Amino acid sequence: MGVKLEFDRETNAVTVSEPESVGALVRGFYGKMDRGTIMLTPEEALYLIDIRNGEIRDKSLNELKFNELASKFTTPKLMARYFTYKDWRDRGLILRPVEEAHGDYGMNPVKRYPKGVFKPPKYALQGLFFSEDLVAVIDDETTGKELYDNYWLGQFGSYKAEHRGRLLKLDVYETVFMMKHCGLSLANSTQGDVVKLAKKRRPDFPLMYQVYEDWRLHGFILKSGFKFGTHFRLYFPNASPTREIEKWIHSKHVIHVFPRRSKMIISEWARAIRVAHSVKKTFILAIPGSRAKKQRRQELDFLLYHRKKGGIETPKDGRPRFLMFSLSEEEQIGGEELAQAIEESKAKGLELMLAIADRETAVTYYKVRRIQLPGSKYEYYEIDWQQP
Repeated sequence: MGVKLEFDRETNAVTVSEPESVGALVRGFYGKMDRGTIMLTPEEALYLIDIRNGEIRDKSLNELKFNELASKFTTPKLMARYFTYKDWRDRGLILRPVEEAHGDYGMNPVKRYPKGVFKPPKYALQGLFFSEDLVAVIDDETTGKELYDNYWLGQFGSYKAEHRGRLLKLDVYETVFMMKHCGLSLANSTQGDVVKLAKKRRPDFPLMYQVYEDWRLHGFILKSGFKFGTHFRLYFPNASPTREIEKWIHSKHVIHVFPRRSKMIISEWARAIRVAHSVKKTFILAIPGSRAKKQRRQELDFLLYHRKKGGIETPKDGRPRFLMFSLSEEEQIGGEELAQAIEESKAKGLELMLAIADRETAVTYYKVRRIQLPGSKYEYYEIDWQQP
């Protein structure tokens, strides 16, 4: 026998008052009790009809089906919320309305990265800039080889074959960085010229460079992430292209830059994370840019309880671990929107869980963890695929 639900057509409220049904919902941590009656959220009501064989009728005993009930709610992105709610519940786990959050749960861990520093080489360098390719070339073989071997700046010779060539080739980020910090001058361009050309090709170049420079000045090595569908691949301090003679050093991290003012369709954004994980690389998200003058608080969707040794966490004997941000494959997400969601979860002391429902309603989860880069004024985030 399914749960008996009641619908008020004047207020669109869904309640349960039949004693047997109330008892079942209390044990399952559904709804909110009010003087012997359970008040249900839209997602809970729809789940009980869809999965728990629930039956809902109005005061005239007219039965409502799923679509008729769903049409009565004005909840934003209702289907994304419903399908992510359903998936979490179907895994035997508990989730509750985010409005029940209180205080700081202390469940927002920080991943600490090693401390490093870049010590600029003392050279008087000159190169030539190729504007169509956004590449600079230094043809001083001795200096070029030293810069590559000792600082991993540019690419000497050919990729993974340094002996095939005598030129040091710098991408546009390395070019600007070396002009600012390493005494590089160009025979045919100023630093302003290079930035202007790069910005024309990629409007977000100043923000991309901001991220590149921040990590480089803290001793990390950043190279192209093109092969992995991201902006940069990252090596930790003291990495060298020549220290390991027998084999090439592989990066274990990639950085994707998502400026606050940008928007991206969820499927494209998630694809970059998937590619990184498929090649066993940690995906780092950078959200540069100044905050909007008028910030709108990002409303998240659910408090998530997870597993514990020997069972699951519940509101009765445990604490929530995540805040769920429900999304669908076809919607767009903005850098500002995601940054605010991260800030909201940080304020509550919970980890952020991105839950993405695809077109077949399968849900993929990504856990967001804040990175502490010693000495940096920016924040970065690791995003890991999560199997609940």
